[in-house]
Amino acid sequence: MTISQQLLRAENARRIREVRPELAARVDLMTDEGLLAASREVTAESAEPKVLAVCVLREFELSAWIRETCAFARRVTGEEAAAWRHDFTRTVFLAGNPDNLRERFRFDHVAGDGSAAWLGPAPAEQSTALRRLLKLFPVGAVLPAVSGTTVRLPADGDAHGAAADMAAHGAAGGRVPTARELHLATAGLTLAQGLVHLHHLLAEAVLDGLLGPGDRLTVRPAPHLVGVAGPFAALRVGPSHRRPHELRAHAALGAARPL
Repeated sequence: MTISQQLLRAENARRIREVRPELAARVDLMTDEGLLAASREVTAESAEPKVLAVCVLREFELSAWIRETCAFARRVTGEEAAAWRHDFTRTVFLAGNPDNLRERFRFDHVAGDGSAAWLGPAPAEQSTALRRLLKLFPVGAVLPAVSGTTVRLPADGDAHGAAADMAAHGAAGGRVPTARELHLATAGLTLAQGLVHLHHLLAEAVLDGLLGPGDRLTVRPAPHLVGVAGPFAALRVGPSHRRPHELRAHAALGAARPL
C-alpha cells in the first residue's frame, strides 16, 4: 500500500463519517465534489470551535514535545474526548512560559521540564483569557531537522526506574509496547504547521489506542509522502496548498512492529 489520492480521499471520508455523521448524511462523500464541500465546511467551522485544547510552548524540542503530547492525550477520556473529537481535536499553540502562568491558569498537563503545558480540551470560552494574553507560537519558524529521531513514549511510573522498565516491557496493564514509524511531509512546512499536523495525528492515535505507554516512534521526514509504503495505522490528511482540489498526506503513522 502506498499513499495515493484514492487512499487520501477514502481516509478523509472515513474521518468525516466517523466524527461528523450528520455532515456525512448531507453530502455524498464518495464524490470529489461532495468530499470537497464537506472538507470546506469542516475548515470553516474550525475557525470557531466549540471545544479545543491550548498548548503553551516556552521552547520546542521534538522528542520531548512528542512524549508530552502523548502524555497529555492519555489524560483525555470519556465525554471530554468525544467532544474534542467532534471538533476534530482542535488545538491552539501559544508562545509563553508555563511557569509564569500557573498562578493564573490551571493547566491540565505540564511537561516535566516546564517547556510546555496543555489546557483542556474544554469549551472554547474557558481558554479565552489565555488566548487573549499570549500570541500564537511563531508561525515563520522552520521545523528543525528531525531525520531518524527515535522517541520512547512515557511508560507508567517512568520517574521510578524499575517501574518504568516493567511498564516498557508490557508488565503494566497487559499491553505490550510496539515500535512504529512516524512519517512527516516537510515541503513548505513551518514549525507551527508541523505542530498542528503532528498534534492531530498523535492525539487521535492515543485516543484510538494505537499509541500507548512504552511505545517507540521513529520520525521519518520526507518532502512529500506520496509513494511512501504502508500499511498505515493513521493518516493526517488535508488539502494541498498548491492544488486545492487535491489532498495531501501531512503525516502518517506506520503499522506496529514488536520491540
